[in-house]
Amino acid sequence: MATQQPQSGAQLIDGNATSLALRQGIAARIADTRAKFPRFEPSLVIVQQGARSDSSTYVKMKLKAAAEAGIKCHLVQLGGSEDGIGEQEVMAEVERLNADSNVHGIIVQLPLSDDIGRDGERRITEAVSPEKDVDGFHAYNIGLLSSRASEPLFAPCTPAGVMLLLESTGVDLRGKHAVVLGRSDIVGSPVCALLRRKDATVTQCHSRTKNLEHLVKQADIVVAAIGVPRFVQGAWLKPGAIVIDVGTNFVDDPTRKSGSRLVGDVDFDSARDVASFITPVPGGVGPMTVAMLMENTVLSAQRLLEKSQQRLVKPLKLVCKPDVPSDIEIAKSQVPKPIDVLAAEIGIPGQDLELYGRNKAKVKLDVLDHLRHRRDGKYIVVAGITPTPLGEGKSTTTIGLAQALGAHLGKAAYACVRQPSQGPTFGIKGGAAGGGYSQVIPMDEFNLHLTGDIHATTAANNLLAAAISARFFHESTQSDKALFNRLCPPKKGVRTFAPIMFKRLDKLGITKTNPDDLTDEEKAKFARLDIDPEKISWHRVVDTNDRYLRKIETGLGPAEQGKTLETGFDIAVASECMAVLALATSLADMRDRLGRMVIGESRAGVPITCDDIGCTGSLAILMKDAIKPNLMQTLEGTPVFVHAGPFANIAHGNSSILADKIALKLAGIEEGESDDKNGYVVTEAGFGADIGMEKFVNIKCRASGLVPNAVVLVATVRALKMHGGGPEVTPGKPLPEVYLTENLDILREGCSNLKRHIENAKKVGINVIVAVNRFTADTDAEIQLVQDEALKAGADAAVPCNHWAEGGLGALELGEAVIKACQEPNPFKFLYDVDQPIKAKIETIAREFYGAANVAFSELAESQIAGFEAQGFGNLPICMAKTHLSFSDDPSAKGAPTGFTTTIREVKMAAGAGFVYPLVGSMSTMPGLSTRPGFFDHQLLDDGEIIGLS
Repeated sequence: MATQQPQSGAQLIDGNATSLALRQGIAARIADTRAKFPRFEPSLVIVQQGARSDSSTYVKMKLKAAAEAGIKCHLVQLGGSEDGIGEQEVMAEVERLNADSNVHGIIVQLPLSDDIGRDGERRITEAVSPEKDVDGFHAYNIGLLSSRASEPLFAPCTPAGVMLLLESTGVDLRGKHAVVLGRSDIVGSPVCALLRRKDATVTQCHSRTKNLEHLVKQADIVVAAIGVPRFVQGAWLKPGAIVIDVGTNFVDDPTRKSGSRLVGDVDFDSARDVASFITPVPGGVGPMTVAMLMENTVLSAQRLLEKSQQRLVKPLKLVCKPDVPSDIEIAKSQVPKPIDVLAAEIGIPGQDLELYGRNKAKVKLDVLDHLRHRRDGKYIVVAGITPTPLGEGKSTTTIGLAQALGAHLGKAAYACVRQPSQGPTFGIKGGAAGGGYSQVIPMDEFNLHLTGDIHATTAANNLLAAAISARFFHESTQSDKALFNRLCPPKKGVRTFAPIMFKRLDKLGITKTNPDDLTDEEKAKFARLDIDPEKISWHRVVDTNDRYLRKIETGLGPAEQGKTLETGFDIAVASECMAVLALATSLADMRDRLGRMVIGESRAGVPITCDDIGCTGSLAILMKDAIKPNLMQTLEGTPVFVHAGPFANIAHGNSSILADKIALKLAGIEEGESDDKNGYVVTEAGFGADIGMEKFVNIKCRASGLVPNAVVLVATVRALKMHGGGPEVTPGKPLPEVYLTENLDILREGCSNLKRHIENAKKVGINVIVAVNRFTADTDAEIQLVQDEALKAGADAAVPCNHWAEGGLGALELGEAVIKACQEPNPFKFLYDVDQPIKAKIETIAREFYGAANVAFSELAESQIAGFEAQGFGNLPICMAKTHLSFSDDPSAKGAPTGFTTTIREVKMAAGAGFVYPLVGSMSTMPGLSTRPGFFDHQLLDDGEIIGLS
């Protein structure tokens, strides 16, 4: 602002007063924004190499100004070249700060050391992200400033301060002739660009300019930035000119204690008699530079806040053909966006992403900490009615709904699905990427190895199996003393316990830390697990349907000395390691759960854990990357988290808690944002709601603490006709005529199955939307009948869907129904109290969800339950292993059967995963291949293209 005239001549343009007002305004803006968004905290980091006194002085000025403005300012003090700190080390620090989402502005204090040089300084300043270049020095910002067609993210601080001082005079700059002395990229050239933007006519002068005095004499505005003390004389100036002196030069002054004083590039005493306005030195431009630095930092913080709240993706255009091609043809026809582009769109910072090629990536768990300020988004679970063996399109509906919400309804939307097992991929059912125009892509990568998570859990599972067999063999062939000596061998005469061994010592109540201090009795207890070969419950696993591995005998080689074991294989996704992966809430939680897994019992009936075996650390190492959820995308470019793959009929059947938690934070809003910006997470529960949704509620939600807002129940006319008495549906055979023609009577009868699933969802207090997944043979009357019956049964909404043929557009009505349902109260509750006895919990599930009249327990199951309760496992939830083809344990019992008995033949323990595992009826944990598996249709062409996957 301009002040009173000095003793004679020009008015002073007071940079101190203007900068003070600017800093006060900045502080007020920060306070106002923080009142609405409490986490708003502009943060500036200054990187200083070495300890030059002049640089340190400037740094202190910036730290003081930041504190006055309410800006968090931190100095990163690096050593000098004598400390080995050169360009590489400074560059590394800049890159670290670029990746830190809590840092809004970065300054590299110049000059740097001579060994870095000017070229090195340029490389380092240009390494600063343009979004954090609050100095405005980056070539990107300088280049945009020079173009009238674009706006820089930041103008350089000193030139921006010059413009504010000019504006404070109240003089209209349009049409004025301005002469700028100096052509540096930091001051001279940017000032010229800013003046031109105000429609001034600009002449830029430099050391080789001819007739400099004459040019200055023509100027209405003079900006001097050449670094020569008192260069511009008053006699050069046009009367009434405005003079902005940017120079800072020290000259000798014996009257000062320091022996010098600060002067500008303009001879102030002569110039003030001619000019109308003039900046003093000091007290003119200098304070403005620091103030504008603060202004740029707040601007950056505001931009990054707004950016963090803009989480809508740019959809991919989807062209749907009337005659829907095969799934893999559709998947191959769409080019996915690079996965790092999608991650940036949804707000995952680069440092939290691990790329696995172009199309998929792992997301680090650190992202949860970075998003801790956000509330969770809306949580929707997709379940279904009791399906036919062909499946009813639950995965397709999950993807179609996410596409509708994210690509068409303007919502942040995330699908969370399981990784498909290779068992069904190469068997009958096929993959699990969805189908038609609602798929995860690339479909072949999704359905095959993805990022190796199933392989990692298989390796962990089988390492533990090998360790169990080896421990049994060695205990069978060695004395207690020999075992102890081998477990704790002396190294240079000193015995020590491995860290994992303290878990076993603690279990035994032994507090000694020196192996040599143990008594012989303690050594024997520690060394001998005394595994009962009849009670080993841990199986090996393989991710293939292989009926011949259901029951095997191991140890038949001569080296095993007849110490054989009868055991078997499960499919990989039924492994407790997979359940642990899906239910873990952190890396540490996964490691602890792995350690708690019970692999069998001792001959005395004591549970033996993975910690006792001693390989918990190795299992955790094998699975340390598998715990990070995988990011992929739909056909319409919306995000999909793919993580964990437990089956729903022989495991708990839901994708991971961590994938859901990350998605919910990405979809959520922070304090200050309006509720209508809330996003949606659509997670899938396997098979019918009696299995997948029941386990979602009573196992997954109990472990995660998450509460669903709604359930989408997927129903099809085909499946309901089957439940109404239609003939058997068999994979590989043509559908009987009743499924291809309208038949309202049989359809109405079959709606009893849908009704029970709706009632079950209401029993646990979840809002229900029925999605009637349309197939090509369905008639409008059939679709309407299902909608009417669903509403009569208590569904909150029932809508038709055609996302298989139309992508997200075919699920718009479903998306709108979900949005509405998520606004309603949701009195969520668990089906049972975990503190009930195990049998009581099983009976509650069978009676309340399945419709059973009775539950029969085999003698083996009775004894196992009694043993688990005696061992302290009675308070775990239940994971029923039951056929997915009926409410009962009889796959042929369709509709909504009643009066039946649910038979529990065996009960297993998954102490690490955290549930008891009853096997209902004849359920097997290792599927077999059919006569005509899907692999007959798979081909790999010469160019590497895969065809035939579904």
